[in-house]
Amino acid sequence: MPHQPGIFGKIATAISEIDGDVMAVDIVRAEKGIIVRDITVNARDEEHEKQIVEAVKRIGAVRVIHVTDRTFLMHHGGKIEIHNKIPIRNRSDLSRVYTPGVGRICMAIHHDRNKVYRFTIKRNSVAIITDGSAVLGLGNIGPEAALPVMEGKAMLFKEFADIDAFPLCLATQDTDEIVKTIYYISPAFGGINLEDISAPRCFEIEERLKQELDIPVFHDDQHGTAVVTLAALLNASRIVKKPLEDMKVVISGAGAAGTAICKILLEIGVDHIIVCDREGILHQGRKSHMNPSKQWIAEHTNKERIKGSISDALVNADVFIGVSAPDVIKAEDIKRMAEERIVFALANPDPEISPEEASPHVRILATGRSDYPNQINNMLCFPGLFRGLLDSRATMVNEEIKIAAAQAIASVVDEKHLSEEYLIPSIFDRKVVQAVASAVSDAVYRTGVTRKER
Repeated sequence: MPHQPGIFGKIATAISEIDGDVMAVDIVRAEKGIIVRDITVNARDEEHEKQIVEAVKRIGAVRVIHVTDRTFLMHHGGKIEIHNKIPIRNRSDLSRVYTPGVGRICMAIHHDRNKVYRFTIKRNSVAIITDGSAVLGLGNIGPEAALPVMEGKAMLFKEFADIDAFPLCLATQDTDEIVKTIYYISPAFGGINLEDISAPRCFEIEERLKQELDIPVFHDDQHGTAVVTLAALLNASRIVKKPLEDMKVVISGAGAAGTAICKILLEIGVDHIIVCDREGILHQGRKSHMNPSKQWIAEHTNKERIKGSISDALVNADVFIGVSAPDVIKAEDIKRMAEERIVFALANPDPEISPEEASPHVRILATGRSDYPNQINNMLCFPGLFRGLLDSRATMVNEEIKIAAAQAIASVVDEKHLSEEYLIPSIFDRKVVQAVASAVSDAVYRTGVTRKER
């Protein structure tokens, strides 16, 4: 801005006239006739921020150089970094951590490959791998744009389970190339967390890696969602006093999450399941908009071979689980369900039905959002799950392990605190990771998918 009286007053007035709150003003530099200031302003939201910036830009002789906010600042330079566990203070330390001493460690692992777990980071490391094809609700935005999400997930692994996780964003969406790449880098990791890979490719990638690798592979968008959904459903069944295996469940969405939820429910004995996609009910004989995954669902669910729309599927249903898109169902559809209705509308940020519209007609409501009770969040699963897998040196993730994780999450909410608005624990409840890790380790040893004795 020009270095003259009254200019800053115009800026402050412009900001205050649209309810911006000036919190701090700092001089960045001053030149002949020009002064550069850094102004910190409280804004309500992103839209309000834009209005403030435009108001300042309209002031003559003032130029806005750069705009940022607290969220962008938190990501500045990335959110994670590597620290040494051991200081290198002198030549003696250097000779032990690197050459020549490290050669003895290399040969010890060469003679006994299992010693890699004792002497390297492999025992506590997870690769978070994506191709950027299905990031959050943003779609196919590519590997670079996916990196902030993977960094954030690495932070959660470290904060909640003390696991060293590394984001790896691949510059290919070719299934064969992804499988080969992960196979080639796998020796450095104790587990693989697949993330934000679009369906149906994610199914094939995971299955092929499970066959080729001797470390656990877990696609969180599928199985993390399924585990936490099952945990919430186990507690919901306690509240409505209906055995889970007797319930009729309708799932909206036949992608990664919907398929995994369907499979884990079948595994625990729920056999009255109907899955719908945007074309309607999946059933044997349907020809349009099918793929191998949907064909499997059609063959293993909907035993009555009901056809039609999701409204038809919801007649006398006990449970609705949505992992699809906004505004898929209406209040009239919910009214067609059985009494003691359970609705999990998990599309994020906009659910299959608005909580305000659904609430008057249901006994239990859950969403994927943090601003309503009963948030179904994968974070309740993956830190504790991988902690248990790494501690037990698991070679794979089977259905028993996933079910054990779900039961552990559900068990953290005791009978005294269980209610319609408190189905599952808070993501900040530190007991969750411990409970899940312990249950997962037990399941690993019980099912024999481990490389070490208990």
